[in-house]
Amino acid sequence: MPRSLSSFYAAVRSACTLVCATSCAASFALSNAYAQPPIDDDLPPATLERDVHLFVIQKDGSGQEHDDSTLRANTTAGVDAVAQRYVWFNKDIESITALAAQTIDPDGSVHEVGASSIRDVQEPRSAGAPTFQDGVLRTVIFPGVQPGARVRLVFDKRRGQALQAGTFSYFVGPPGEPVEFQRLIFDLPADLPLYADARGYEAQPPVTENGRTRYIFDFRQGQLPPLEAGAVARVNWGARLMVTTVPDYASFAARYREAAADPTATDTTIAAFARALTAGVTDPREKAARIYDWMRLNIRYVALFLGTTAAAPHRALDILHARYGDCKDHVALFTALLAAVGIRAEGALLNLGPVYSLPAVPGYGEEAINHVIAWLPDLGVFADTSSGGVAFGFLPAGVMDRPALLVDEGVLVRTPATQPRTRLAQLDIEVGEDGNASYRYRVEEAGALAETERNTFRRATHQGAQQIAAQRLRQTGLAGTARLSASALDATSGPFATTTEGTLDHVVWPDGATALPALSSLSGGIATQLDNWLAVPGRSQPWACIGGNFEEHAHLALPAFARVTDLPRDFAASAASAASAAPLDYSAHYVFDRGTRTVEVTRKLSAHFGRQLCTPEDFAQMREALLRMQRDAHAQIVVRARAQ
Repeated sequence: MPRSLSSFYAAVRSACTLVCATSCAASFALSNAYAQPPIDDDLPPATLERDVHLFVIQKDGSGQEHDDSTLRANTTAGVDAVAQRYVWFNKDIESITALAAQTIDPDGSVHEVGASSIRDVQEPRSAGAPTFQDGVLRTVIFPGVQPGARVRLVFDKRRGQALQAGTFSYFVGPPGEPVEFQRLIFDLPADLPLYADARGYEAQPPVTENGRTRYIFDFRQGQLPPLEAGAVARVNWGARLMVTTVPDYASFAARYREAAADPTATDTTIAAFARALTAGVTDPREKAARIYDWMRLNIRYVALFLGTTAAAPHRALDILHARYGDCKDHVALFTALLAAVGIRAEGALLNLGPVYSLPAVPGYGEEAINHVIAWLPDLGVFADTSSGGVAFGFLPAGVMDRPALLVDEGVLVRTPATQPRTRLAQLDIEVGEDGNASYRYRVEEAGALAETERNTFRRATHQGAQQIAAQRLRQTGLAGTARLSASALDATSGPFATTTEGTLDHVVWPDGATALPALSSLSGGIATQLDNWLAVPGRSQPWACIGGNFEEHAHLALPAFARVTDLPRDFAASAASAASAAPLDYSAHYVFDRGTRTVEVTRKLSAHFGRQLCTPEDFAQMREALLRMQRDAHAQIVVRARAQ
């Protein structure tokens, strides 16, 4: 079924006369002529056989929706995928006026879903926050689903008012399963135009009758190739449909700005609180940083996408008292506090996720506008206080390098594509005469990585921090113990360092030969970065390429019984891409001191793609160089026990 976080409209069965030829005129009981599909390993788990959505919209944005969809389970995995389905609605402004569901066996036998198998549950993302408990999932559990069976769900939903007054919008990206037939019908007053960005959806000529215009979009797709490891969302290059009654992004921004107007933003309580947070500070950037840090560490984020509920924040004063809110609430309170100390700021609407372009027409949706952050024009800084682990002046990767709609100015800009990101590691291993070793591993993160790592340990218990250290040791392929300590956790910016110490088992065998990994870092370093980029042998889909500067040093002290017979050679390589002559530079240096029986390893990786979205062509040009870098990063040192 289409996925939309922007528009869940109700419908009545009387609207079915508009589409009797394609959906509603058909009897709810399906034909008994269904045949058992062959069970084949190449079959997709499930197939969307038929999916028809009818929206009847009024001029104020209220409306009705009628949905009729049938999914077929092709395999056992498909049974798990289709046997439970959900209908989301906002209980404050929407109601499910009718719902019926069936399981149809492969031989055509029909099993109605009883009332006991249909229940409402609270939207889990509300996280127990009272002001966000309007989202409800009507859960339908289908009986007797088996490979070859179908599940049919038909429901009517009515929306009494629009999420944004006087507007309608709907975003849909195709599901992951094959689609045999999907139709979306939008019926609006003739004087309320519908603007569309349809990519992969076939638009039928609009038909105007009796003062209303009907717009129809059809969609079909075969089995899609799976998303490759590291690939961005399929909507970046695949099908999508956005329809809206808002003509352009400037108008969309104006509507959001009007809805967000808040008389409490200038309340004396907010002003006094902002002055207290910035007491003794004169520099505007430092003032903004103090308010930002207080927000991200004290206002709990309720992770509901923008557009799932009314597209207007709660009052800033209420947010301050409640100490929680969604993204639009974060921006409302943050900008109010900034304004109280003379710092201009406005909202910036964008997509939170692996989506690097917006549709040509504006609207809310899972892969359209679904998030809002702040833009501080006088400081030239974007800020997202809902991401608690990011220092002021930096952004989480999920909102970087993508279009953002400035709410006050009504223009599209782009968030930064890159930001400083560095990692310095020092690994010291001393092997004893029994072949086991002690080690000390220090990592210093700076730039965008520092506060993210600090926040991980800030929010972890002591036991949790030790478990993280042990997990990173295991991910490196080593067995042993790990005790972690960290630099100051009360800082909110600047570099952050962790030190892990412990023992390693069987690093060198006292008899025979041992192939030691020529480590310069535990998991998370240069080798991990290269492994992630090379997670697939070839790429046909755009992929996320986030760069940085990495430098690693290792010191390996061997026991008296060990002699080094093979040591990697020094190595250097650069990788070019379609966008840059050399976005990647890698080097490795190896030294063995026979007198002290120590090996020194130094590796450096500098990655500067200039953006976050790389193409398959970029990967093809860089692949051979990446493979050589990866081979070196996993190089080994061969050690033999001396003859006794």
